[in-house]
Amino acid sequence: MRQVHFLIACICAMPLLAGAQTADKDYPKHPIKMVVPYVAGGPMDYIGRTLGNKIAATLGQNFVIDNRAGAGGAIGSGYVAKSAPDGYTILNTSSSHASLPVVSKSLPYDPISEFVPITLVANSAGFLMAVSTKVTATNVQEFIKDAKANPGKYNYGSAGVGNVMHFAAEFFSASADIKMTHVPYKGVGEAMNDLIAGRIDVCFGPATALAPMVKSGRIKVLAITGQSRWPVLPNVPTVDEAGLKGFFYTPWYGFWFPAGTPNEYVKRIRNEVAKALDDPEIKRSFSDQGFVTVGSTPEQFDKIIREEIDRNKILAAKINLAPQ
Repeated sequence: MRQVHFLIACICAMPLLAGAQTADKDYPKHPIKMVVPYVAGGPMDYIGRTLGNKIAATLGQNFVIDNRAGAGGAIGSGYVAKSAPDGYTILNTSSSHASLPVVSKSLPYDPISEFVPITLVANSAGFLMAVSTKVTATNVQEFIKDAKANPGKYNYGSAGVGNVMHFAAEFFSASADIKMTHVPYKGVGEAMNDLIAGRIDVCFGPATALAPMVKSGRIKVLAITGQSRWPVLPNVPTVDEAGLKGFFYTPWYGFWFPAGTPNEYVKRIRNEVAKALDDPEIKRSFSDQGFVTVGSTPEQFDKIIREEIDRNKILAAKINLAPQ
């Protein structure tokens, strides 16, 4: 009987062993598709293009950005999850990867089992808390005071249900004990257009996307959600400094392969990205865009993802955010 069990175990393991042996030593042989699950122009586009251009010479192949927007990032992420694990499709997204599972009843993928973490590329320096020029509040304390006096008065935009912009706003609302109405969009750009037009009141968004509009006066910024001020907008206080003590929210950005991708490919891409992130020019460029470079190992990134999902579950329960 033991021999039979051993034989069955060996047979079951054969596909895994075969998959491991098929890793191509000459990888990559053609361009790598980098899927961004949001409309073009967001922070993931910048990260993908900047790093892709930097490591293309070493890899001998280019990264091709493929924007697949919708469902708060679930459509593009689901596409990657079902892609061939051949090293030629990478998911490039944010910590919304760890918030979508908390707000969606029926994701077309499992965020853990159907992906292989490659690396945590960068942490955000924080989101800017931006408001329409129609909003009369000039600082965080005035905004909170008005929101408490007029429950439901304000609405906020995000890049979709479960997106990090969604969770940043809900975390702020819970911390300030106020109520705002969520207006989801397909991407940062759409939310920004409506913020400029005054169709929505508030947006917690990537510094790199909002800063030009702040500088041009098309929107106002009340604070940044990071633990320290952003050098590009040095006069903008942190939310903590502005009066909501203890409030910080710093999203992160990373890369994943579909589950089953050979470890050799995971290590190759991770190592190339990590080397690129150590370059002083890349660090400066990322900092200007509101990012702090990381370049974690796959194991470190996996731990971060799991812990983030657990934290998001706690927040969702606290604010009665039921999966939809």
